[in-house]
Amino acid sequence: MRPLGPLLSPPMFFRAVWSLVLRKGGPRMRQMHSPGSAAHSKEKMPPYTNYHAQRSYPMPDEPFCTELNAEQRALKEKEKGSWTQLTHDEKVALYRLQFHETFAEMNRRSNEWKTVMGCVFFFFGFTALMIWWQRIYVFPKKPVTLTDEWKAQQLQRILDMKGNPVQGLASRWDYEKKEWKK
Repeated sequence: MRPLGPLLSPPMFFRAVWSLVLRKGGPRMRQMHSPGSAAHSKEKMPPYTNYHAQRSYPMPDEPFCTELNAEQRALKEKEKGSWTQLTHDEKVALYRLQFHETFAEMNRRSNEWKTVMGCVFFFFGFTALMIWWQRIYVFPKKPVTLTDEWKAQQLQRILDMKGNPVQGLASRWDYEKKEWKK
């Protein structure tokens, strides 16, 4: 994946995607254009905002919602009056115009670890299946020289030839008792 560059860093990209998701009508299809037509759509594009709130800096420079509909504008006008006249739902709606998440929502644990662990275990299982398949169908059978009978015969041959009788195997074998020295 090539880097997105300074114009579209990952946080900006995710904020742009999130703003599309939060729209009332959901994500809309952008107007398609051919090389001969104009690339500009007839709809007015929302302006880009620098909204970015996090736990370490909870007060962003700009509000979360910059373009307000008629209902939101009426609520903003009502905000200028006495706050005792506002209902709890209206106060929450005003908060949501200014901020995207509360501290409780920012601190909420995500369940992303379950997805990550699921992927890790899936690939472990897939790798184990590949190794099993290769052992059965790809790798050749064990050579006859690695069988236990062959190894025992080879050891007996070395002992019969008295190979390396000073420091080797023959020095540790008792030829009279036919067993290893203790």
